[in-house]
Amino acid sequence: MQKLRLRTHSLLSLGLLLLLPWIFFVIVFFITTKSLHIREDRTDSYAVPMAAAFAGLLVAFVIVGWQMRRLLLKPLEGLGLAARKIAGSEWDIELPQSNIREISEVRNGFELMVNELQYSHLKQAKLEEERRFVIAAVAHDLRTPLFALRGYLDGLEQGIAQTPEQMSKYVAVCKQKSAQLDRLVEDLFAFTRMEYQEAELIRAPIDFGSIIQKSMESLEPQAKAKQISLLLHSMPDDCAVRGDSHLLERAISNLLDNAVRHTPDCGRIYVQYWIEKDRVSFTIHDSGQGFLTEEQEQVFEPLYRGEKSRNRATGGAGLGLTISRRIIRQHGGELAASNHPAGGALLSGWIPADDRC
Repeated sequence: MQKLRLRTHSLLSLGLLLLLPWIFFVIVFFITTKSLHIREDRTDSYAVPMAAAFAGLLVAFVIVGWQMRRLLLKPLEGLGLAARKIAGSEWDIELPQSNIREISEVRNGFELMVNELQYSHLKQAKLEEERRFVIAAVAHDLRTPLFALRGYLDGLEQGIAQTPEQMSKYVAVCKQKSAQLDRLVEDLFAFTRMEYQEAELIRAPIDFGSIIQKSMESLEPQAKAKQISLLLHSMPDDCAVRGDSHLLERAISNLLDNAVRHTPDCGRIYVQYWIEKDRVSFTIHDSGQGFLTEEQEQVFEPLYRGEKSRNRATGGAGLGLTISRRIIRQHGGELAASNHPAGGALLSGWIPADDRC
């Protein structure tokens, strides 16, 4: 059914108010006089038609009022009731229909607003639940190295470690546990910062090769401790991207850290990046066990750990890959996990290239 504009409805209502009394007057005048000829010498015959005209005016007012109630007031009352329900976080509402175009447009806009509010509410509830889960899980992860650290420190204080070799072993374990705590706290801080801060990224032209180099240099001590070789393939010149250098370095470092922790001793990690049309692509391939089929998408979920390749013994909070993917996506790129045909895990991604590439 075609909807009327409010001004059209107002004009029709005004026309009804003006026309209906005359219709009543003419009909009753014709019934009482059997003629439509109005004469001045028969003023007494106008009393009944005038009363009919007044009755017609009342009927017109009733019709116009009923239409205004049905088409204007009732839909507006329904919208007001819906607004009060939404204020009480009640989303199961029914919005009234109207044949007035302006009211219908308000109703459609209101429905769109309700859907967006409901989506935002559900998203916020999901994020809040995720934050609570993250905080609880990381707090649980913090207890293990803390208890171990306290135990070894108590051993040093009480003199349990008496020989220099024992004392050196206790100190080494304390340093290892403190580094594990530092990694857990840093992951939690980065994850929380990305959730709460919606500020614009500091975007500037960055040489992606330097990001790769710095990230590999920061992971060299951990790799050497496990006798893992970090190998960089293909180094294109002047391969620039636009983004936040600190965040991008953090993303690549997390990926390399994940590869080092899940690569066996004397293994290898291959890093490669290249220019592909309007993007810079990169891959990180390790010689570890790789991902299970069902893990390849779940590894990016907060705190996810696989039974074999990802567990608490490695010291991670399960946030590194989550943080990396979110950073890459913030820069307009994408990150995916798979297995290399030759074996081992393969993390591949891309970032839009700067105009200089």
